Amino acid sequence: MARTKEFDENEVLNKAVDLFWLKGYNGTSMQDLVDGLGISRSSLYDTYGDKYNLFIKALECYRCTASTKITHIISRNQPAKETIKQILEFITDELLGDSSRKGCFMVNAEVEVAPHDPLVKEMVCQNDQQVEDMFYQVIKKGQDDKEIAYTQDARALARSISNTVKGMQVTAKSTSEKAVFNDIIRLTMNMLG
Repeated sequence: MARTKEFDENEVLNKAVDLFWLKGYNGTSMQDLVDGLGISRSSLYDTYGDKYNLFIKALECYRCTASTKITHIISRNQPAKETIKQILEFITDELLGDSSRKGCFMVNAEVEVAPHDPLVKEMVCQNDQQVEDMFYQVIKKGQDDKEIAYTQDARALARSISNTVKGMQVTAKSTSEKAVFNDIIRLTMNMLG
């Protein structure tokens, strides 16, 4: 007869996100996971298979959580420029509110793991496309509503803003000076006209 799990898998997965996000994939040992997740090594293997599978699940969990928060901002159905500004301000607040200066878990995985791992690379590419598509939809709506001029291609603007967000996420690992991020947001908004 199979034993019932004596832990909350979502809670453990959230702890794994925090641990991998803080220490990276290579910097997180199995013992770190056992200690940090509060479950036995055998439970970890029985539930997640191995460290790599847990990392993949943690990365996917992070991606879903982050996109849900941005989707919520977009769903407010405000003017496009205000929506984009709120997304950038939300990202800034999240980054600067993190005293550990972890940056973005997805970007960290892109730098550390994706160059050597096709699955992580694919996850990063899918995430990048999703973020770009979100910005594209908002920009296109702004152009259709004549709030944003058609002087720039909506897809190119979306790519530029997505890349700006990645830059912000990396910059947050070395500075918490809000003025830096305010300048980035202001110039990004100027690009929209």
